[in-house]
Amino acid sequence: AGTIHALPPCSTVLELRAQRGIPAAILDRVERVPVGKGMAGLAAERRQPVQVCNLQTDASGVAKPAARETGMRGSIAVPVFADGEICGVLGIGKGAEHEFTADEVSLLERLGALLGRHLR
Repeated sequence: AGTIHALPPCSTVLELRAQRGIPAAILDRVERVPVGKGMAGLAAERRQPVQVCNLQTDASGVAKPAARETGMRGSIAVPVFADGEICGVLGIGKGAEHEFTADEVSLLERLGALLGRHLR
């Protein structure tokens, strides 16, 4: 599953621009995500990737409880930048437990840099 959220200039709310595999029952809850809330909001706030190995069992409080409804386990939210400014977040969810490696995170950050050109 995946999401792309944009962060409009001067906004504190991420706006869903694209998604794949997000259940219709929770789509309205991911359409707008405040910076600092949930994985995407924390990635935007911290300006660094946020991940959990298993959404279904995570007790860290990083992911919102509704995230479990996706059925995903290994998940990551990667901030997207354009010209050094945060402009969105790329979210990826896997059906199995997964700890994203440094190489995988680097690849997602590079993809985010490409996306950033189109989110502004």
